[in-house]
Amino acid sequence: MAFGLLSRLFGRRKLPSELRYEDARQVLESHQLAAKRELAGRSDAPPEALYYLACDDDAGVRGLVAGNPATPHRANELLRTDADEDVRAELARKIARLMPDMPEGELTTLQQKTIALLERLAEDELPRVRAIVAREVASCRTIPKRLALRLAHDAEIIVCGSILQYSPLLSDEDLIEIIATTRVHAAIEAIAKRKGLKGEVAEAIVGSLDIPAIAALLANPSAEIREETMDRVVAQASMNETLHRPLVMRTDLSLRAIRRIATFVSRALLDELSRRHGLDEPTTLALKTRSQEILEDEIDGAGKPVTVEAVRKAYAKGDLGDEIVTGAATMARREPVVTALSLLTGVAPGTIEMVLDAKSGRGITALCWRAGLSMRTALSIQAHVAHVPAANLVLPKDGIDYPLTESELIWHLQYFGIGEKVSPQS
Repeated sequence: MAFGLLSRLFGRRKLPSELRYEDARQVLESHQLAAKRELAGRSDAPPEALYYLACDDDAGVRGLVAGNPATPHRANELLRTDADEDVRAELARKIARLMPDMPEGELTTLQQKTIALLERLAEDELPRVRAIVAREVASCRTIPKRLALRLAHDAEIIVCGSILQYSPLLSDEDLIEIIATTRVHAAIEAIAKRKGLKGEVAEAIVGSLDIPAIAALLANPSAEIREETMDRVVAQASMNETLHRPLVMRTDLSLRAIRRIATFVSRALLDELSRRHGLDEPTTLALKTRSQEILEDEIDGAGKPVTVEAVRKAYAKGDLGDEIVTGAATMARREPVVTALSLLTGVAPGTIEMVLDAKSGRGITALCWRAGLSMRTALSIQAHVAHVPAANLVLPKDGIDYPLTESELIWHLQYFGIGEKVSPQS
């Protein structure tokens, strides 16, 4: 057939509704782009024609072949290494969408080849292609567990995030191991959003000290958070306002946790805490009293920066304690904190500076113990003044108590050359 006639047949009209082998052959011979693209997308196109079009110069044609369910496996394998990322993305989407329909038992040879192709797509150099695979199979039970684990350990959150949040193939042990080792930003947060999260995993999330992840855990109504784990959350929340609202919104708070939360959240959240939980009369009264105290502090202008002079005056009056030191610490006022610790412990300011510079959570805890300050104050100084790494923070026991024994505290003081208490510096 003459080229001009083919051009008129396939350059200006669509292919017939019932495609014959001869129609496909004529399209390939015509080299008309519009006709080739139409053929590439046809589910009734002959396998030979689709394989031929998989090598076409036009990426649009190859992309249509990649997305076509009728494309033979040989052509799919060819397209897996296509130079155009859009083509590989279309192929990944098509192959991944086949997985939910795969049987869980013995697979045919073609099904095994399909899974092998999907696993290779999951290793594509482009995160976009791997992410398409991950999104499509995130909730699927019929993919090999090795594939789920590979995607869960991916270095890009757009890939691993959906698997970590939804995959039913990841065990609690898998999740805990990932929490302990991942360096991917927001990976732990994705795990924290899993439906029906178990207590062991929730404990590992809290132990990671990843604040966005802990906030997501608190916001997850189906997550199991044990009482001892919640105690650790409350301790962290006392120094991190990001956790206040999701903590207050939990419906499974114990009465003890509610009372401790009431000591540091805002007046508005105190009111929310009171409304959301069926509280006994003494607790309700305690919350109202605390709310009134916060209001009075706000009226009196509480929250002004603490100065060294203010610290010295408070010490002279016998009023220097947790409230002033914590206020200085949470505002990262290093000099007033150093002065306060020196006055209360009798330790030279230079030595206090040395402990802070060492970022020693245990050393700072020992200093605060010697100063007669609370463990919560010690935690504030660690976090806001010394900037102790999250993994080295010393957290309060049961949310309020010192976690170290007296002999351990004395040992850490001696480690920094701090002996018996002497007269404070003035």
